[in-house]
Amino acid sequence: MIDTLKYLLGSAGPSGFGSKSTAEQVTENRADLRSFTAIITGATSGIGAETARVLAKRGVRLILPARSVKAAEDAKARIVSECPDSEIIVMALDLSSLNSVRSFVNQFNSLGLPLHLLINNAGKFAHEHAISEDGVEMTFATNYLGHFLLTKLLVKTMAETAKETGVQGRIVNVSSSIHGWFSGDAISYLALISRNKSHYDATRAYALSKLANVFHTKELARRLQQMRANVTVNCVHPGIVRTRLTREREGLLTDLVFFLASKLLKTIPQAAATTCYVATHPRLFDVSGKYFADCNETSTSKLGSNSTEASRLWATSEFMISRGPKAAFDLLQAP
Repeated sequence: MIDTLKYLLGSAGPSGFGSKSTAEQVTENRADLRSFTAIITGATSGIGAETARVLAKRGVRLILPARSVKAAEDAKARIVSECPDSEIIVMALDLSSLNSVRSFVNQFNSLGLPLHLLINNAGKFAHEHAISEDGVEMTFATNYLGHFLLTKLLVKTMAETAKETGVQGRIVNVSSSIHGWFSGDAISYLALISRNKSHYDATRAYALSKLANVFHTKELARRLQQMRANVTVNCVHPGIVRTRLTREREGLLTDLVFFLASKLLKTIPQAAATTCYVATHPRLFDVSGKYFADCNETSTSKLGSNSTEASRLWATSEFMISRGPKAAFDLLQAP
């Protein structure tokens, strides 16, 4: 009850910010960001677009990868109209395709640019069951597996940038408090819904993908420390906000639900605040493997804090991107 009241009032936490803080407020006076390069997925609308706009306003060079290049060009145009000096590069990327992820990274590397920030923001809520070209349930493929491979392929560049510039690199995984709705065996459920439509539940599949983001953060933080890479990774819950994520369910019922929950909803500038805070604030130097909401560190679900399950998902993910999901699922179901 007290936490809910603090949320509704926007009371500041230890960071000095709270639920009512905006992305612009948490990045004020960050002129040092002008030397930064950031990749932001899902920046064509909603929270990602606001994250991109605010970082561009602070002088960050932006790489905007998107499945729809036109949508990314439109997002770029909107930012440039406000910030004429912005440097923004649009590139093609379909996160549900492992080949597309590899192609994007090859193209990015060919530019010879540094990389200080990687913001894995793109999200999908597939109400209807669908399978990616690689044979993985679509929500999981887009929200987690594509980002897992993208991050894996870019970590070396980030570590090299940090070493050359002396500036700590930061990776931000956008998850959700909904990750706590998933219970059970994550990998077994993924195999089940990737092979059998009848077991598909859209909300549970979404919760699974967001739990995977939490696991990814936990295990990657451990590995970055082992590598002694000057790069951190943290996970964020942006808050409840109506974005294009609900576009497949527009209608009277959706409108009614959001009306009733309106007091709990954040504006998009408020929802982008935690991402921007974790990506840029000096207070978070050397902070890694943590989970943030309302610009303050908080706890994940009990399952989300399980390091054994995080390591297990990592190993399965490595197998999936190297041998293919079918081989991973076959191995899982072998006697």
